Amino acid sequence: MSRPTRPSRFWETLAVVIVKPLSWLLIKKDWRRGERIPRTGGVIIAANHLSWTDPVLLSHFLYNNGRWPVILAKSVLFKVPLLGHAIRSLRAIPVERGSNEAARSLNESSERLRDGAAIFFYPEGTCTRDPDLWPMAGKTGAARLALASGAPVIPVAHWGAQELLPYGHKRLRLFPRKTFHVMVGPPVDLSAYSGKPPEAEVLRAATHDIMMAITAQLAELRGQKAPEAPYDPAGR
Repeated sequence: MSRPTRPSRFWETLAVVIVKPLSWLLIKKDWRRGERIPRTGGVIIAANHLSWTDPVLLSHFLYNNGRWPVILAKSVLFKVPLLGHAIRSLRAIPVERGSNEAARSLNESSERLRDGAAIFFYPEGTCTRDPDLWPMAGKTGAARLALASGAPVIPVAHWGAQELLPYGHKRLRLFPRKTFHVMVGPPVDLSAYSGKPPEAEVLRAATHDIMMAITAQLAELRGQKAPEAPYDPAGR
């Protein structure tokens, strides 16, 4: 039977059997408002990025809330023996950064959205470099995809993965057991950009709205006030 939005039953079962017990073992869960994630239809999940572990931890959260996450992953990972075969089989989409090939990942994402997939985006493009770990200024891929497809964008914020494995480190910090906090926001209102040509100014404004929605959820999770403007590593 065709499964256009999910991997084969073998690969899905294998991933679930490995990831879910490992996730439950490594961390405690504080998952909030998962009911805001649409259970059917094409949707874009936009999240902040803190650690190399959070794609796995967030995938567990999304799976438990009824969606198989289609992850956009660095193309170099697809070239790693065994790992490349695995992530391809799990229906990830390769991303060629800084290349004309980057458009291919958006085109494939659009096709998957039409099939009803949940596309999992990190709009920042990499783990945040903000000194206080707030979301950085985002790249425009998620906004471009949302405006072209009309798919809803669901902002998801998380906190705690950086305590399990800080960015740039290779050794997990298992003790004491960490808590992985997740908060889902309502769909981002991008109606102000509907029907407008996808020019740079429009895409930047829509991206800003997406990042502010993620940041608002993270501020609630952390119980802190977010910066007025996101950190921009390019200094813009």
